Amino acid sequence: MDFSTMAIHEGQAPDAATGATVVPVYQTSTFTQQGIGEHKGFEYSRLSNPTRTALEVSLAALEHARYGLAFASGMAAEHAVFSLLNPGDHIVTVANVYGGTVRLFERLFSRYGITFSYVEGSDAQEFEGAIGSNTKLIWLETPTNPLLTIVDIEAVAAIARARGVLLAVDNTFASPYFQRPLELGADIVVQSTTKYIAGHSDVIGGAVLLNDASIYEELRFFQNTIGAIPGPQDVWLTLRGVKTLAVRMRQHEANAFAVARFLQDHPRVSQVYFPGLPQHPNHEVARRQMSGFGGMVSFRLKEGNRESVNAFVKKLKVFSLADSLGGVESLVCFPMVMTHDAVPEKQRLELGITGDLLRLSIGIEGIDDLLADLKQALA
Repeated sequence: MDFSTMAIHEGQAPDAATGATVVPVYQTSTFTQQGIGEHKGFEYSRLSNPTRTALEVSLAALEHARYGLAFASGMAAEHAVFSLLNPGDHIVTVANVYGGTVRLFERLFSRYGITFSYVEGSDAQEFEGAIGSNTKLIWLETPTNPLLTIVDIEAVAAIARARGVLLAVDNTFASPYFQRPLELGADIVVQSTTKYIAGHSDVIGGAVLLNDASIYEELRFFQNTIGAIPGPQDVWLTLRGVKTLAVRMRQHEANAFAVARFLQDHPRVSQVYFPGLPQHPNHEVARRQMSGFGGMVSFRLKEGNRESVNAFVKKLKVFSLADSLGGVESLVCFPMVMTHDAVPEKQRLELGITGDLLRLSIGIEGIDDLLADLKQALA
């Protein structure tokens, strides 16, 4: 079945009770039972809710997964995955990950005796070299945030499989429309559904998608026990976004290509990060494992610093200065003090998250308006 068709129909059949074409918002905390142990598949909304179940089925279909679990945020989804580990276990991760993930590693899970190794990630053999006897998980983002490094999922998956290590991939930047890590050998996929999947900057959510039944049951236990679940209204908004994911992703990518090419030729720009450009160091890997290159573009201003960057963003009229990404509107972000403020300064500088770096989430506005806005702000 075509992706667009799945996005509209999987998990979203007409309501059996009323025939409603759109999945209803089941705004209830509990469900009446016909007798002790006799119910219609739902007992309490922390455990399961028909609206949430529809989203979980839909997202699992899009990632080509057997199982899906929805969470209250992308960070709640990550927390559930890291909760699979025990004190003394070790995680190998790509260094250029979202700042909130670093915060979760270093300020929470490190308290429980879990340790972490960071590798650049462009060469899969770096992961092999970082695996120890206590390594239980490799955690990837690809493309990474905000430098858009591409990690070869298939190569890392082969290493993980040979060493008996789980591989989890944050697929938020690509979305299942452009990349499906489970098909490349990953064990677990995490999505911040806040971003491209919901797509309208009006809801927070996360999801975990996977094929292994035993891991699914453990994660479902965490979901129910911890209770970091999305409410039915949030789920409904996310489902509404899913229906247009395919058409939105095509426009995000088309606009991102045009913006990347414009910035590449601009005299005030020293470097552009977009995996769709042939000059990107991981372009060939991106071409092989992705069906498109996404809607994120990062770049550096020549002679840029916090003051000149601030002057630039204040002149923008169509782009908004804001955290987050993946919405229909275009956003600009200053990673050094926004998305990656939780990363220690030394580590930030080593990664290249410095005062000249800006990250753009390219929306689906008219491309001429986006280019004109960037042009006048850079003038």
